Amino acid sequence: MVVKDALMEEQYSYLEQNINIEYVKRSIPFVVDLSPESQQKFLSHFVTLSHPANQIILLENDWGGSVYFILEGWVKIRTYNLDGKEVTLNIIGKGEIFGEMAALDKQPRSTDAITLTTTTIGRIPAEDFVDLITTEPMAGVCLAQIMARRLRQVNRRLQLREANSLSRVADAILFLVDGQGREAEGIMEIPNLPHREISSLSGLARETVTRVLTKLEKRGLIERDADLLRIPDILALENAIG
Repeated sequence: MVVKDALMEEQYSYLEQNINIEYVKRSIPFVVDLSPESQQKFLSHFVTLSHPANQIILLENDWGGSVYFILEGWVKIRTYNLDGKEVTLNIIGKGEIFGEMAALDKQPRSTDAITLTTTTIGRIPAEDFVDLITTEPMAGVCLAQIMARRLRQVNRRLQLREANSLSRVADAILFLVDGQGREAEGIMEIPNLPHREISSLSGLARETVTRVLTKLEKRGLIERDADLLRIPDILALENAIG
């Protein structure tokens, strides 16, 4: 155990030394509007680590000792229903925060967090995060904005839970674009996640998701390759939701 901990600390140090502080500021919107003093305080407690795909970062019912920020990659937030079936609550990417609820209410974690791709994550101790929220007004405002955006996303998904399969898959894609879409040559793109992830996010069978994605591609509403899913016209995809 001592050897393992020493190796982890060595890896943390390596990543800290090689990460650009300005890159951290650009990658995490939460930091941008903080005062220079608060930014420095935040970064002084900031530890980074790279995780492979399918790595569990947090487990439901664990006690929360840290708050996490995504620098690169994608993380799935999941729980399980009464039948033991996995339920995807969110898929979040670069710049997003997770693990903050347990830090704020000092209760066990309510969800799992697992990487979907190779992911670089920074973390700060929960007590330092709470101290920042209570002493820096803009930190509290930024956190409130994050919570409001997530609530709007959940409301939209609930409104579409009885919609047809095409609408639900299109909405799941737009949900990911809204959170982490990147524009390249005028076209929005997201990672081409496994169909099972869109299945869990939309509440549809994986086979149904596969059929709908093929249909959307034939209609020119999406384009896919091994790594990326592109949306040539966001408005056209939005109009496909009926």
